[in-house]
Amino acid sequence: MTRKPLVAGNWKLYKNLKESAELAAAVVAAHKETAAREVAVAPVFTALGKVAEVLAGSPVGLAAQDVFWETQGAFTGEVGPAQLVDIGCRYVIVGHSERRQLFGETDDNVGRKAKAVLAHRMAPIICVGETLQEREAGQAEAVVVRQLRAALAGIGAQEAARVVIAYEPVWAIGTGKTAEPRDAQEMHASVRSTLAGLWTGALAEQVRILYGGSVKPDNAVSLLSEPDIDGALVGGASLTIEAFSAIISAAKG
Repeated sequence: MTRKPLVAGNWKLYKNLKESAELAAAVVAAHKETAAREVAVAPVFTALGKVAEVLAGSPVGLAAQDVFWETQGAFTGEVGPAQLVDIGCRYVIVGHSERRQLFGETDDNVGRKAKAVLAHRMAPIICVGETLQEREAGQAEAVVVRQLRAALAGIGAQEAARVVIAYEPVWAIGTGKTAEPRDAQEMHASVRSTLAGLWTGALAEQVRILYGGSVKPDNAVSLLSEPDIDGALVGGASLTIEAFSAIISAAKG
């Protein structure tokens, strides 16, 4: 089946309100028609409301970079899924390697967040990926499958179509190193096979699996041409409209 590619820009801890609004406006202006693909941007929490205003009425989706799994309560410093729905989010990134490595996010945490996102009718972009040490030890696939199974535990087949997976090898994030298209495709195929085992082959074919990790205009075409790579989760290259637009254009439906 044909899966509509998704290209999501993760702006991480960059851009103030003015800069976020300007970049969002540039994305909207450059991609008014996205019938062949979906586009989303994930600004910092403080800019979500402003960017939501800029994106209103456009096909560009709003994404959050993280979420807490409880709707409300005494959880100082957290943002819950209900607040993200209220502000207009369509997607939420969960389990990014920076959250796992820098803030102690566990596989169990990621699963709880993914379920909370789905319960509030948003789409989780669930990140999985191995470190360089794990890859060199021949454990890459086992690590990714473990992360995937933990994140999807308790998520039923009826919700499968809204799940997005992002394979991001940790060693390629922010380093300038990128997995070779063939290696990325092999891992994406393994992810899809795991999904088929958890649900069904037909449902696995509906799930979009993105690649992330130093995606740039000069490698986007080769990566996004692979059969199981359904788009990209873009970090640094999403911070300029020129680079982000080039990557979006490389995603063919």
